[in-house]
Amino acid sequence: MDLATVLDSHRVVVCVGSGGVGKTTTSAALAVRAAAQGRRVLCLTIDPARRLAQSLGLSELRGAEQAVPAALFAAQGVPCKGTLSAMMLDMKHTFDELVARTASSPQQRDRILRNRIYQYVSTSLAGTQEYMAMEKLHAVRRDARFDLIVLDTPPTTNALDFLDAPQKLVGAIDSPVMRWFVETLESSRGLSLMGRGTAFVLKGLSRFTGVEFLEQVGQFVGELNDLFGGFRERAKAVYDDLKGKDVAFVIVTSPSPLTVAEAVYFTRKLRDYGIEPKAMVVNRVHPLLVPVASADEGIAHLEQLLRARGDSADARSLWAKLDTALHDDQALGRRDQEGVRRLRRAVGAQLPVLEVPAFERDVHDIGALAQLSSHFVRSEGQA
Repeated sequence: MDLATVLDSHRVVVCVGSGGVGKTTTSAALAVRAAAQGRRVLCLTIDPARRLAQSLGLSELRGAEQAVPAALFAAQGVPCKGTLSAMMLDMKHTFDELVARTASSPQQRDRILRNRIYQYVSTSLAGTQEYMAMEKLHAVRRDARFDLIVLDTPPTTNALDFLDAPQKLVGAIDSPVMRWFVETLESSRGLSLMGRGTAFVLKGLSRFTGVEFLEQVGQFVGELNDLFGGFRERAKAVYDDLKGKDVAFVIVTSPSPLTVAEAVYFTRKLRDYGIEPKAMVVNRVHPLLVPVASADEGIAHLEQLLRARGDSADARSLWAKLDTALHDDQALGRRDQEGVRRLRRAVGAQLPVLEVPAFERDVHDIGALAQLSSHFVRSEGQA
């Protein structure tokens, strides 16, 4: 199976992998190809780097979808039968929307949104970014304007950070300590009515944080107690989305030893969760170069070229430099080929592994993204 088949047979494609392996660029290339083939595509990314926006011909990516003009495809000689929109995840805005949907009243919504503790949770709590990426996916996959969504996930070396985000976020907010804190405040009318131990602890905390801070915590968790039924239900629906038949996971990596190990780990963790990835993309694979001439033949050829140009450079010295560069490239090629072989052995023959060669130039426009995507449709084992 190649990625063209994956794109044609799924409504959601989730690209996962560690940072620095070309995951965001791969996501954009998949989106460009699908749009060129006639799909109505939304590319959702969490990467704030300007290079992706520039590659798509946009000045910047915002929290609302932006259409990529068809004229940009035409200017790069890429026919576009469909449409392409792109947007960047706005974590705070997405969390605010979630609160607004689950709040029982406008008053409760406003109290939570204004709460100082909520301001921290919605922007800084560990796991919030991963969960909000899934929350946004949950929302846009039901948008009839798009028939394909390509999601570029947060870079991670730990699959649990991504797959456990819904449960972790709910657990962090609704922890036993937080529940005890709220129940204690709600069951008393002041510190004087609490048990001595409890009153001592809270009085101690108030010296460092202030009574207002404690009240903010109590109010926030108390308000969320009313939401937890809907919030937990929503988190479960978001998690169930990941296992939907219309969702395809594509693992993106490079052939270096460290990223290969991370890709193997991620593959195993996905399978532990009952999710079978549909393809593995290995970016920046250097070929194993083979000398085309012996040293004597090469030196003789260089001498002819230098004489023809009237160049007095020493052919033997120049050949020695070229030979050194060739050996360096061969070492890099052997490393990459061994990395791909190790990856294939580890993930099994059932998972297609697609190799993308190292490009001589950066991928910086729609034409380059289309060129990159052409490597996704080749048969397994071809470079």
